[in-house]
Amino acid sequence: MIDRKSRAAWAEADDEEADDDGMPLSMRLSIADTLTLSNATCGFLAVYFTTTGILIPHLTNSGDAGVVRNNAATAVLLMLLASVFDLFDGLVARKLRASPMGAELDNLSDLISFGLAPAYFVLVWGMVVGDVHEPLSALAATVVLLAVILRLARFSCVTMPNGVFQGMPSPFGALTVVSIVLLELPFTPTLLAIVGVAWLMVSRVEYPKPRGTLAVAMLCWIVLSMALLTAWAFDAPGGLLMLQTGCSLQLVLGAVIPLFAMVRRVYAFRDNRREARAAADT
Repeated sequence: MIDRKSRAAWAEADDEEADDDGMPLSMRLSIADTLTLSNATCGFLAVYFTTTGILIPHLTNSGDAGVVRNNAATAVLLMLLASVFDLFDGLVARKLRASPMGAELDNLSDLISFGLAPAYFVLVWGMVVGDVHEPLSALAATVVLLAVILRLARFSCVTMPNGVFQGMPSPFGALTVVSIVLLELPFTPTLLAIVGVAWLMVSRVEYPKPRGTLAVAMLCWIVLSMALLTAWAFDAPGGLLMLQTGCSLQLVLGAVIPLFAMVRRVYAFRDNRREARAAADT
């Protein structure tokens, strides 16, 4: 995510300048913006592969299981790649001068990659598992999409303490939703778990921002997830078990990571109390 106050400050400075063609510098894309647009591209392509590789073969009774598996893996890999771009665009924006359009581009791209793409994946899953479940899966997909919209809108309006998000971040939420689908659990537990993740995205549960060591850990986890998906896509020995293990760990992380923010808050509270006591004693 991109620091909006920094964006506003850069916008004011840029509006006073222009390039040789008379175009305000605030209208020029930065390196961070390019990464953000790459995020959106990955989200759109994930929808494309979900449609052409899963939905159309299902509707036309064409294509074998291997082809469908490969396309499903490709769609999820693209969502993972989108999360990598989302992770780095914020880091690059903090290190380099970024355009004022960046914050808006970031929200729009996240809506495509972490709202539309996973919601559509859930919708197609419901159509594939059976016509009886299609209305409920459509409802769950709508809940996921609306949760991401509300999550992104709140991020634009609410100022949180430095270092935490309010609610599960949309990239992490999208990957958790997809992991639930890939686990191929019975329909009802899958549906309830998807709705539960949507609730976490709009909840007030705090999640730490991926910076420093946590950002490196998240990047390593994404790369590992890509490797597990690739093994499953090519039907490697034990590929399905590795995929299920990775998906299960994704769900566990979604429940455990907020504890880090909670522990940080407890330590901060204790430090404040110590400082207050020391000040009172002096």
